[in-house]
Parts: sequence; C-alpha cells; structure tokens
Amino acid sequence: MIDPCREEVYDAVEKCKSAGIRPIMITGDHKDTAVAIAKNLKIIENKTEARTGEEINDLSDEELIEVVKNCSVFARVQPEHKTRIVKALQSQGLITAMTGDGVNDAPSIKTADVGISMGITGTDVTKGASDMVLADDNFATIVNAVEEGRKIYDNVKKVLQFQLSTNMAEVVAIFLSSLFGITILTPAHLLWINMVTDCIPGLALGMEKAEDGIMKRKPRSSKESLFANGVGIDVGLHAVLMGILVLVAFFVGQYMELGHMGLFKSVDGMSMAFITMNFIEIAYALCMRSRTKSILSLKTRNIWLFGAVIGVVLITLGVTYIPVFVTLFGMSTISIYEFFAAAGIALLIIPIIEIVKIFKRIRMKKQNI
Repeated sequence: MIDPCREEVYDAVEKCKSAGIRPIMITGDHKDTAVAIAKNLKIIENKTEARTGEEINDLSDEELIEVVKNCSVFARVQPEHKTRIVKALQSQGLITAMTGDGVNDAPSIKTADVGISMGITGTDVTKGASDMVLADDNFATIVNAVEEGRKIYDNVKKVLQFQLSTNMAEVVAIFLSSLFGITILTPAHLLWINMVTDCIPGLALGMEKAEDGIMKRKPRSSKESLFANGVGIDVGLHAVLMGILVLVAFFVGQYMELGHMGLFKSVDGMSMAFITMNFIEIAYALCMRSRTKSILSLKTRNIWLFGAVIGVVLITLGVTYIPVFVTLFGMSTISIYEFFAAAGIALLIIPIIEIVKIFKRIRMKKQNI
C-alpha cells in the first residue's frame, strides 16, 4: 500500500528551495515512512535529518533550537511538539508558516506567523485558528501564493517609486524655476499632470506580471522598509534628473521661439515644458516595469500599461493642439519641430535610467543579492 505524493508537489518543493523557503515535514506517521517520502521529495538527504516526538521530549528548548537548524522531518509527534518546533524556528528570527487540518494542529497553526488550514479536510476549529484557508488542500497552491505575493510586493514598490519620483520631479522643476524667477508650469498644468499622467500609468503599472527569477530571490526581511535596496536613493536621483530635463525643455522652447535664452517668460517654452513633463512620466512608467532589469530584456507584456501610454499620449496631443484647450491651459500651439524636441528631451530619461540600472545590476552581483 502506498500514498504517493501529488505530481505538482515535486516542483513546488524545488521552488521553495530556490526561493529560500525551507520545507519541513511534521507528521504523525512512522519515522521510516516520513523519511522515505521526504527523501523522495528531496526535503532531506538522509535519516539523520529526521527526529521523532519521543526524541523531542528529551530535548530542552535550547537543544531543540539547535536540532531544528539541521532537521527537516519530525515523525510521531504530538500537538505540543508541533508548537515547540514552531517556537524554536521563530526564536531564530525565521518567519514560519504552518499547515494542518486536524484539531490537534490548531495550537501550532495559531502560534505560527502564518497559519494555514485545509479548506476541504480541515476542521472548523483549525480554520478558526488559521490566518488563511487553503481552498484546494494543495501544497503547491501555497507556493504559488508566495510567488503572487512577491509579485504584488514588487508592483507596490514600482508604483510607489513611480508616484514619488514623478511628483518630486514636479517639485524640483517648480523649485528651480522659482529660483530663476520664471514660470515653466502653471497650477492648471500641474493639476492635469497629477490627475491624468500620474494616475493612469501608475494604476496600469500595478498590473505588471511577475519578473523572471522572482522565485530565485532570497526572502526579504519582515523589517525591511519599502525604501530599502536603494529605492529611496532612486526616488531622489530620478526626480532631480526629470526636473532638470523639464527645465531644459523650457529653455530650448524659449530659444526656438525667440532665438535666445534668458530668465524671462516664454509661452512656447512653457508649452514644451508641459509636454516634456507629461512624456517624461510616461517614459518613466515604462522604465519602472522593472527596477533592475533592462526594459529590452523583459519577456512579459503589460497591455494595460501600453494602453495607458497610448491613451495619455493621445490626450496630451489633444490638450496641446485643440484650440479650446490650448487657450484654457494658457499655452501656444507649438510647431511640429518644437513638439518633437520636447518629446525627444523627455525620452532621454530612458537611456539615463537604463545606464543607472546597469550599475545597479553590477552592485547587486557583487553583493550577491
């Protein structure tokens, strides 16, 4: 008689290992049975990595902490053993997820950082003690949920960086222009940019698919800030770069309109700064599809983002060339040459960010991140 593992569990366990997640088997079965299954799943390599509940009884809490560092199979255990094992892992600063279906699993599930009960075979007591209910009772689903969680966390960081960088870029542009005593963007321009160009690509960026190798990363610390790993530095650096490019667009427009540059008003310059600010945020959203990888190397597609980019470009063209909007926003109908100059300046952010990413990948490789 055999009770074979589900086919998908083999890949799930392998994914766990590559993602820095350590699978531990805790069972009431005989030690030899547990060892045989664990070896088959490659959770352990030999019998020395297994312990029984009786052996745990002879260990103090301090000794158990040392044992769980090297043992990944525990057989013939009682409910109190499961709770002790979870606490021993937590005492090492590890985040633990415990699964189970019976009433005797409830204490350890309640103790774990993430308690997961079985939705089909699980008892009401176990479900009540858990944080999550596994609807299909499939271990592979837990691993898929971890991957989805990593993707969501990545996308939150991307959207956060996009929103903060672009908003700070507007602050930088206005601050620099104020120092020079000139106006490059009016309140109406800023309101439009915040309502349209910030929001639409930002929402679409949150629909980005998981990057390749997301399950080959080491687990992040639960205390890690959203601004860790250079996010805070990137926000400030990218904001300054974008703000400077917008200011450059104003002076280029001023020169194309009047034939010379200076600290004075220019309607064409203001129109070009507006277009550059809109387009630079669109280009930056494309760059933020990955914080470290080149956008040319990404194999996935985000149709929501591409749709948002096309939509915002068309809307911006309407604001730039439809007379009623041109008047409403206090701009001028600029020439096609000025338009492409403004767009070209905005697109400079893409190669700049790509160069920054190259240095970031070199740093990560040295630090083995």
